[in-house]
Amino acid sequence: MSECRPIVCRGVRGATTVVSDDRDEILTATRQMLALMIRRNDMESEDVASVTFTVTHDLTSEFPALAARQLGWLEVPLLCAYEISVARSLPRCIRILVHWNTTKKQDEVHHVYLHDAKKLRPDLSQLPPVDFEELEQWIRANMSEG
Repeated sequence: MSECRPIVCRGVRGATTVVSDDRDEILTATRQMLALMIRRNDMESEDVASVTFTVTHDLTSEFPALAARQLGWLEVPLLCAYEISVARSLPRCIRILVHWNTTKKQDEVHHVYLHDAKKLRPDLSQLPPVDFEELEQWIRANMSEG
């Protein structure tokens, strides 16, 4: 008889950085980060309880949650906030915390840290090489119409 694991709410973390405070750059970086989180964890939007995005105070051009909407997460509650300012914090950083209902164990969850954000969690930043061109093709194929 196979073991039936209960559904629990897990936190899935991600972070990325942008070169400048530019709307398109913020949306692209956030979409790429979230798309990798979706792909690596096999997430479905209906299993996501909520998502919190934070940005550092030097990013004001766009709400990163818009990237989730562009990927079709239309029913998921999303919240944007500022990261606390600490003198040694990483600049131009976008962070995400997805509250995800899953049967996966904590050690089966894959967190995604890209670009300069790899410095935040080097222990979690050992991703296989990311083909960003292929990822962009996947994003275009999976983006919500509208």
